[in-house]
Amino acid sequence: MAGTRNLAQTEAVERARLLEVLSYDISLDLTDGGGKPGDRVYRSRSEIHFTCSEPGADTFIEAAADSIESATLNGVELDLTGWSGEKGLVVPGLAADNILVVVGQFLYSNSGMGLHKFVDPVDGEVYLYSQFETADAQRTYACFDQPDLKSVATWHVTAPQHWKLISNAPIASVEDHETGAKVTHFEQGAKMSTYINALCAGPYHEVKSEHDGIDLGLYCRQSLKEHFDPEDILLITRQGFDFFHEQFGVRYPLPKYDQIFVPEYNAGAMENFGCVTFAEDSYVFRSAVTDFEYEQRANTILHEMAHMWFGDLVTMQWWDDLWLNESFAEWASHWCNAKATRFTDAWTTFLSARKAWGYRQDQMSSTHPVYCDTPDVEAVEVNFDGITYAKGASVLKQLVAYVGEEPFVAGLRQYFAKNAWGNATFGDLLGALEEASGRKLGEFAAQWLETSQVNTLRPTVAVDADGNYTSVVIHQTAPEDYPTLRNHRIAVGLYDLVGSDLVLRDRIELDVAGEATSVDALVGVRQPDVLLLNEDDLTYAKTRFDERSAATVLEHIAGFSSSLSRGLTWASAWDALRDGELPARDYVRQVAKGLPAETDINLVTVISRQVNTTLSAYADPAWIAEGYELIASTARETVAAAAPGSGLQLAWARLYANTARSTADLDALRGWLDGTGVPEGLAIDTGLRWHLLQSLTANGRATDADIEAELDRDPTATGKQEAVMARALIPTAEAKAAAWAQLTGEGDLTNMQARFLVFGFQHPTQVELTAPYSERFFADVARIWELRDGDIAQMFAVFGYPKLQISDETIAASDAWLADASHPSSLRRLIAEGRDDVLRALAARKTDAAAA
Repeated sequence: MAGTRNLAQTEAVERARLLEVLSYDISLDLTDGGGKPGDRVYRSRSEIHFTCSEPGADTFIEAAADSIESATLNGVELDLTGWSGEKGLVVPGLAADNILVVVGQFLYSNSGMGLHKFVDPVDGEVYLYSQFETADAQRTYACFDQPDLKSVATWHVTAPQHWKLISNAPIASVEDHETGAKVTHFEQGAKMSTYINALCAGPYHEVKSEHDGIDLGLYCRQSLKEHFDPEDILLITRQGFDFFHEQFGVRYPLPKYDQIFVPEYNAGAMENFGCVTFAEDSYVFRSAVTDFEYEQRANTILHEMAHMWFGDLVTMQWWDDLWLNESFAEWASHWCNAKATRFTDAWTTFLSARKAWGYRQDQMSSTHPVYCDTPDVEAVEVNFDGITYAKGASVLKQLVAYVGEEPFVAGLRQYFAKNAWGNATFGDLLGALEEASGRKLGEFAAQWLETSQVNTLRPTVAVDADGNYTSVVIHQTAPEDYPTLRNHRIAVGLYDLVGSDLVLRDRIELDVAGEATSVDALVGVRQPDVLLLNEDDLTYAKTRFDERSAATVLEHIAGFSSSLSRGLTWASAWDALRDGELPARDYVRQVAKGLPAETDINLVTVISRQVNTTLSAYADPAWIAEGYELIASTARETVAAAAPGSGLQLAWARLYANTARSTADLDALRGWLDGTGVPEGLAIDTGLRWHLLQSLTANGRATDADIEAELDRDPTATGKQEAVMARALIPTAEAKAAAWAQLTGEGDLTNMQARFLVFGFQHPTQVELTAPYSERFFADVARIWELRDGDIAQMFAVFGYPKLQISDETIAASDAWLADASHPSSLRRLIAEGRDDVLRALAARKTDAAAA
């Protein structure tokens, strides 16, 4: 693909000072000249009307084309000799009022960046969708590709007659083209940044509806329409609009709201203004799923909807405030989910699935403040991370606790009203919140947004002979390299064991500051069976239990009626394991003992993933076999005991497939695949079949012939992806060599081929088989970084890193690679993060071995 310009913030500031962009008029021809879909390139014409505050000045425009046919400024041809995708096009001698016209041939993408082209293997139909964040609008049309040069745009698209065309604005008119194609003219769109402009094109299946004066559209591929469930998606959409309209005080400003579920999507979704795109692989369910997946879909729908206000209506000025866009949408989606939809325990999901991501990211060597300088666009790409999303959202949740929800919402309303259709900074939001709450927030912002890493809160208690507290002190610690001790607004829960139930006796809310905070309100109070710090999960901090509480929750974690309290308990154990305080075998035993009683599908799903990581990375290799047997047998028994056809049964079946290692267990899985011995109610459908087959393949119990037979059953795009992963999992030197050759060769590789290849390359049962590729990874990764487009290169750097080669040799190889300062900073960060994971695994294994 053509390269793009790595725009520096200093360049963006100067260009924004100089220019005001009044309008874009964009014409695309997506046909081959005969009314059929184009193949490799498409013609793009951009007419940009803009003013210049200093006539005579020069500027530049991004145009990551395959070739440029012509470029004129105010009717005068421009010199194209210095143009390239990486440099952009110099535009000299500006007038006060300017019209720039750029015509070129642009490349279809297979990387999920720019205008992505997908051919459905089921029916041969072509589907297109755009993905322009961070700065990839320039891959489709010439533009000033930075967030604070907002403008209106009018699209005109020539496409095959049977295609649907969807963009940010409604369609104004459609006319026949002389080639047999049609030309769709859209209305002029609202004022927005280039990165949230959008175009989707293809024979999409369409579902239309309406809510509160807003036209609603849902779209998916024709071959997926039998699996599409528009009513549930529309339900969440309607609930979201009602909630956000009430809370934000500003109506959604566009006449229509389209949601398009697209193939081969790198992210979960993208908030294109009024034309939101979603990953169909994640959110169109071809097989049985649990409420975990339905809640994740609802959360994503609401996340993107929140962006319509925070990000689209009011947009960050530069990418250093990316965190604010994403953190706000992350917080608001869980807030709405918990208050306005059937997913009332959404904050438990946030804690277990999202916040754990933030804690992990924040404890790496690459940790950074929530708010951090972003010198150029390339630096943005690796900051779509757990700090930007989950920690930032956690800080906003803490801010709500600090100022109160009512003043927080009042501040939001003021912020939206004042900055609508413009660009703003965090300072603008902070000012609105200070005015609404009457609280000075400068110190809060400095503590939480300008510092890195996570604090740990531990209680120290003293009890008299009558069982009453004589003191309760909450101790706060911070890592040596990041010594900030923050102010925390937390709640403390006192739970008594009544039979097998843990009953909340009292809840106390207080501020924690400095190294030690005495909870004077608890002096003289009868000691509870469990003292739970951070009740309701108000703050962002790791927590621990006192000795009595730890012993109680180990035996009675299911006694909490609140899933959030259970989630906090599980999170504390996970953090202690990762910090080397809890041996892996003890965590695995706690999971085997306590998780079968868990009724929250989100906790079961997340903890299942965590126990998989524990066995593959944190447990002493001498004990791993025993650990796998313990979890597999627990899963096997729980599947048999679960309600037939329930989500819990399916979640435990997946865990069983992931942890089965013995001949008997693998025989049982093979039987399920063949239709024998299947537990009552468990649907061995397409999704679970691939899951079972991949586990069997990795363990040497299925062959390439089995994979080919499964692909014959499921010859869809998803089936082809799953087959790629299954073949990469074959435990032979030949299969690994073939996968590596595809990953690292010069040949073309789509984003999904790369993803499923690299996901299948490493497996916990194949550590010795893939050991020789550690050295090859470090030899190849810099070349792949240059060879592949951004998301594909990142996938290789993250998932190709030899994360299961947990040894001092891997650390040494990483150090040797990192010693070369010539490697790009973004790639150096990803390699350093892989090294961090191995270091943490080595320390955890040492703790576990000591417990033997």
